[in-house]
Amino acid sequence: MDVKLTFLGTGTSQGVPIIGCGCRVCRSGDSRDKRLRASALVEYGGLKILVDAGPDFRMQMLSAGVGHLDAILLTHNHKDHTGGLDDVRALNYIDRRPAEIYCEPKVLETLKEEYGYAFAEHKYPGSPEWNIHLIDEQPFAVYPNNGGELVWKHDVGYGYLRPDGSFRLAGTGKPTPADRPTEENLAKGGVKIIPIRGLHGEMPVLGFRFGNIAYITDMSCLPESELSKLQGLKHLTLNTVSYKPHHSHFSLEQAVELALKIGAGHTWLTHLSHTFPVYDEFCGSPLPDGYGAAFGSRLPDSIRPAYDGLVIEA
Repeated sequence: MDVKLTFLGTGTSQGVPIIGCGCRVCRSGDSRDKRLRASALVEYGGLKILVDAGPDFRMQMLSAGVGHLDAILLTHNHKDHTGGLDDVRALNYIDRRPAEIYCEPKVLETLKEEYGYAFAEHKYPGSPEWNIHLIDEQPFAVYPNNGGELVWKHDVGYGYLRPDGSFRLAGTGKPTPADRPTEENLAKGGVKIIPIRGLHGEMPVLGFRFGNIAYITDMSCLPESELSKLQGLKHLTLNTVSYKPHHSHFSLEQAVELALKIGAGHTWLTHLSHTFPVYDEFCGSPLPDGYGAAFGSRLPDSIRPAYDGLVIEA
């Protein structure tokens, strides 16, 4: 099954340029050095799937021309990956569908704290409409988001029209476990997603495999037990924030060593900070002294920094 991934954001939690910074990278005129917060749009089996919805969600949806999403997958609960979820209200209104959000239970608990109004028994009219599906390390199925059509009623909120013409107010409802990707479920138009378990410092987080593309961000450790899920990839995405070791992200050397171990056809680096050089130099210049000893003085040809708007296909 063909898959296309568009990098909507490839920057760290602060993005690039950083507010108030006058470094060479932050002042760069190269569009590849302008990095929104990390997010990706995956087109897979006819579905449009967003991975993470950070503070730049609105701008990313506008720049990519997105008016419909079948699912939003959340890797973890940090604000730079969930801070734009209120803006699904626009898709609720235009597309007339609730947002189908897939996340772990601990992520859901954070959403309830930060977006309590979206889970209230008596919701403020116009609050975002979400359906929550709980996931874990096991593969799950995502379906086309083409269920019941939301109807907007002024000063009341979203709801559904019953067959008799009466109006039923919508609500977030109880979260449900995501379906497993059985033959029967996939026959309904679903696609199979394979979660990849890793650690972001001490926090368990998820990456995801879509066919022959895997997207991993915000990890500092990927257990050996997960490597079998990453064999035979055409494209791999890995995070790195700096040359130096970091408590919750791969350093460049760690990311490259892991990429070479996995052996994907191409590896793309994301969640990049302004501590790396401008794009062309990052791709081709010798690495600083003391870095890259494990793989040479330059980035291997199969490994390159991603940039906002880059499209990869498999």
